[in-house]
Amino acid sequence: MESNLQEQSVQRQALKADSKGRFYATGRRKSSVARVWVKPGLGKFIVNGKSLEEYFFIPGLKVLAELSLKVTEKLAHYDTVCTVRGGGLSGQAGALCHGISCALAGSDLSLRPLLKKEGFLTRDARRVERKKPGKPKARKSFQFSKR
Repeated sequence: MESNLQEQSVQRQALKADSKGRFYATGRRKSSVARVWVKPGLGKFIVNGKSLEEYFFIPGLKVLAELSLKVTEKLAHYDTVCTVRGGGLSGQAGALCHGISCALAGSDLSLRPLLKKEGFLTRDARRVERKKPGKPKARKSFQFSKR
């Protein structure tokens, strides 16, 4: 019985960096998927071959994408290269935040409790509700006429 408890309480280990010193993670939100590579550097941020400001031209989305780096105060200490596919800009920014958080937690285990407390390591599972038959949208109804 005790051996099972010991096996279940295996300590998390940091991710191993690849040959280029990068840490990889995947982030998801709605129907967007972000593949993220994080490595120690000067704070460069590249999304699909463009700079962060160029790709996320809406200021709020730019802030969301780099939020996990700001919370951990590692914005100027890591270079981030990522590819994002699917969904819209809002979902892509959320997927990027999730992926960066997972990569940071894997690179430095001391950051994990802070990221977990802020909720960045949990995938936001909310999705668009399906359209129902006889209705114009998921829940919207046509105008009711008594006569």
